[in-house]
Amino acid sequence: MNEQNLYHSVQIGPVTVPGNVFLAPLAGYTDIPFRTLCIEHGADFSYTEMVSAEGLAREGEKTLCLMDRAPNEKQYAIQLFMGSTDSLKEALDQLEPYHCDVIDINCGCPVPKVTKTGAGSAMMKNPSLITEVVRIITDTTDIPVSVKFRTGWDENSENFLTFAQAALDGGASMLTLHARTRSKGYAPFADWSKLTELKQFCIDHHYQVPVFGSGDLFRAEDAKRMLAQTGIDGVMFARGAIGNPFIFSQAKAILKDEEVPQTTIAMRHEAILRHLDLMIEAFGEKTACTLMRKHTCSYLKGVPNTSSIKQAVVQATKAEHYHVALRGLVDL
Repeated sequence: MNEQNLYHSVQIGPVTVPGNVFLAPLAGYTDIPFRTLCIEHGADFSYTEMVSAEGLAREGEKTLCLMDRAPNEKQYAIQLFMGSTDSLKEALDQLEPYHCDVIDINCGCPVPKVTKTGAGSAMMKNPSLITEVVRIITDTTDIPVSVKFRTGWDENSENFLTFAQAALDGGASMLTLHARTRSKGYAPFADWSKLTELKQFCIDHHYQVPVFGSGDLFRAEDAKRMLAQTGIDGVMFARGAIGNPFIFSQAKAILKDEEVPQTTIAMRHEAILRHLDLMIEAFGEKTACTLMRKHTCSYLKGVPNTSSIKQAVVQATKAEHYHVALRGLVDL
């Protein structure tokens, strides 16, 4: 791929996304406040946390809340997970009022409580199921479907090309590969050569669908390296965006050969307080202060002389506690 064209728009079925630097779905993280902040800092497209199709069919209030659109999300995807098609049609009925732009199917989550139901990365052991799932969605709605998956269940069953074919047979409009097996979890290192294989497979078989990559994207420059090395169409920042929403604007600047904005202490300070305000608005002060502890520690990761600030934050129960604790950042 020509390096001058590394940053470009993406066509997902009938949906045109203006850029190819996405925020990946992350359970426990990609709620409305986090997605809002990442979009403010340049994410081109975002995904909800994974939503249980079964819980959706039961109209669970907590499940329904996961699908709300952030105020600044012009486009977004709702990610579903399921271990069968039993509740899928009922789930799609509940999803309809949210008018999402893409429905993503999670076939990559390695967590045992998900895989034991046949969902997440366990779906990779049953490629015919993803064909059926995607076909039901494409037959029932006009919303394009993307599928996020791994290279296989374990090193002895790397079937990502077979699985990709199964998803495409159902009518998938986009593929995202996390370049690790389920058994690898999040251990080093992702095998980006599998991304090259997947893209070449789609080219060879004349599938004009975007192929995205995930795995080991921790720095802004990793986006350029992945795109240039593999020839895929776009990247999804996952753990690399936690505590670092600035990674999106930086990656886009690198891809466009522009000056890269540097992250200052003042920017981190401002982002933490902005994130806290968004969390309070979404969840109320008490819950927000608890949830923001992990985020704040991530924002301060690698910043020297912040141990006392982190200690104060993990005990914070009110917004004012955060403001007091973070005053120390100004002096760094």
